[in-house]
Amino acid sequence: MVTGNIDNKGKSFLRTAWRWIKRIFLWLFILQFVYIILLRWVNPPVTMTQLVSWVSGHGLKRDYVDFSEISPAARLSVIASEDQLFPDHSGFDWKSIKKAQAYNERKPGRIRGASTISQQVAKNVFLWQGRSWIRKGLEVYFTFMIETFWSKQRILEVYLNVIEMGDGVFGIEAAAQAYFNKPAKSLSRTEAAMIAACLPNPKRYKVKPPSGYILSRAAFIQRQMNNLAFDPDVQNVIGTAQEKVNK
Repeated sequence: MVTGNIDNKGKSFLRTAWRWIKRIFLWLFILQFVYIILLRWVNPPVTMTQLVSWVSGHGLKRDYVDFSEISPAARLSVIASEDQLFPDHSGFDWKSIKKAQAYNERKPGRIRGASTISQQVAKNVFLWQGRSWIRKGLEVYFTFMIETFWSKQRILEVYLNVIEMGDGVFGIEAAAQAYFNKPAKSLSRTEAAMIAACLPNPKRYKVKPPSGYILSRAAFIQRQMNNLAFDPDVQNVIGTAQEKVNK
């Protein structure tokens, strides 16, 4: 009898615990869903990457600005540099992903990524830096969600406001002020390309003074900007269907 009572109490405890676990996960799902929808209009208060930068002593310079306060050249430069298919894909560039996987299999000591702008927003706004399978799975989920509930312009706007563009420098406004002493809305093509050239590794690559590699990469990005500037899909995303891209 005593053994039976213990078994029943154990089963009752497990059922109660399972009910609470399900409730917690349900509330977490609801809260993160509300947060995703809210960020369609509200800027993220702080990201994990920004917080780590501040805590680790790299600093935190940022100044969120509206899409209209970012020069068309800056909008175009990051598409030309990071994700030329951004206006057309649904969050993932499968061809580039397959190429990256093949490269990583051939050269396991090196890692080549194929993250789209949408994936980078998902990672930087909702997650942490890293390469674990758990984080990658969550990145896929959040990428799908923002592609579903945000516009392409909103994804690009958040990207330009939260991405690290220098050691402890986050967002295009902080970068424009730090490197060129001007607001983001006044950046020229050349200046925007210089900032975009450092995005693969902003802690290593410097806008000022630029290395030969950065100058070469910036020139390449400007050529890509020339190629993309009059693409109708790109124009719709960067808002230049009726306005001329800065020269």
